[in-house]
Amino acid sequence: MAVKYFHHALKFRKEVCIGCSHCMNVCPTEAIRIHGGKAELTDNRCVDCGKCYMACPVGAIIVEQDDFSRIFEYEHRVALIPNVLLGQFPEKVSINQICSVLHDLGFTHIFEVEHGTRILQGAMEEYIQEYPQKKPLISTFCPAIVRLIQVQFPAMTENLMLLKAPLDIAATYFRKKLIDQGAKADEIGIFYITPCAAKIAAVKSPVGDETSDITGVINMDFIFNKVYTSVKQGHSGKNTCKVPSLSALEPQEMLWSLTEGESSLMPGRALAIDEISNVIEFLERLENEENRDIDFLELRACDQSCAGGILTSGNRFFTVERLQKHASEAGTELPGEGLNQEAASMMQYRDFLMENIAVKKVLPRSMDKLDDDTKRAMLKMQMVREIMKSLPYVDCGLCGSPTCNALAQDIAQGRAEITHCIFIQKKYEQKEWLSHHESMEIMKEIWGNEKFGEQKN
Repeated sequence: MAVKYFHHALKFRKEVCIGCSHCMNVCPTEAIRIHGGKAELTDNRCVDCGKCYMACPVGAIIVEQDDFSRIFEYEHRVALIPNVLLGQFPEKVSINQICSVLHDLGFTHIFEVEHGTRILQGAMEEYIQEYPQKKPLISTFCPAIVRLIQVQFPAMTENLMLLKAPLDIAATYFRKKLIDQGAKADEIGIFYITPCAAKIAAVKSPVGDETSDITGVINMDFIFNKVYTSVKQGHSGKNTCKVPSLSALEPQEMLWSLTEGESSLMPGRALAIDEISNVIEFLERLENEENRDIDFLELRACDQSCAGGILTSGNRFFTVERLQKHASEAGTELPGEGLNQEAASMMQYRDFLMENIAVKKVLPRSMDKLDDDTKRAMLKMQMVREIMKSLPYVDCGLCGSPTCNALAQDIAQGRAEITHCIFIQKKYEQKEWLSHHESMEIMKEIWGNEKFGEQKN
């Protein structure tokens, strides 16, 4: 049995799936197959980018989250929110209203993820100076990209910056701060409000780390709907907010999670690429030694980065516009004298955070690895090449695999047969090696009886 590499936040509900293959066709890592008329996930290929979730027309793919009631297991209940959450709301909804509703929902503290970037930015600049031989260094901000590199571009794991993401730094800081204020560690629950599935998977199964300071993860669409419904029902937030407003972020911190949020701050030649298909195309060129004269890469799986996360409710372009406006307004309001109170507090913990900012080496986990035994892997690779000579190169997907090459690999792995290809079936029928009835039975095995007007017994 294959060992599962990753925890996955995306869950397939076979009882709902209609076997339409939309998810298989959009998956950038060819992690989905159709069998028995249902979509099946190949765990070791999936990077939790969420494109399948967006493509499914019947809601057969869901994104897990921790039960909201879990927050009440803790005396100190921290909502760790990304700035993108604030950008979901129309301008008429104030940050004070949002904070007030979050407190009414049960959170005792609210802290923005981007506060962690003020420590991270300096660490990244030091990292670039320390490892000039590894360029281009690649940001580890987006966990879907980290996993993509592990499974599809394993040689580039050496280029990943082995530093924690802002959400992990923010969680570590706030937990330490509460403990120093007298809270017991087991009474602190830190819950991240996530815009995407990949960050759920990263919290549940951290890459390069054994555990996370984040207690649980709650989907952003769930929180947005809770908050916005309360606001529309008349929650003004003018007199009910139980704590002061959020500590001010600096403009560059507000924009960190958007496209060019990191690259615009890094020294040297730095590029930003968003949307996973664009990232794959770029990395393929980079792998072929094109454009190697780059110091830093900011790679994000979603279009418009976190503003386009699959669990966001607002239009990503309007979200970007709002956050840019917030940053512009903050730039004119910031005091000339240095840091705000939260920033000053974080700097007091700088040494502690810097001691805990590194992660372990990220290991390659190639999805093209056909066998753990090198000799058998070479034989299977040769088998794939031979099988491909017989296949039509049309990538029609009727075999239940997304491409002809994917089918060839499945055959070499013993997960499919050459007769799963509709073109091979027709050739075999012409030569009377296969009957029409046998061809139909093969297609029913892949696509299910219902597709052929038959009901299961």
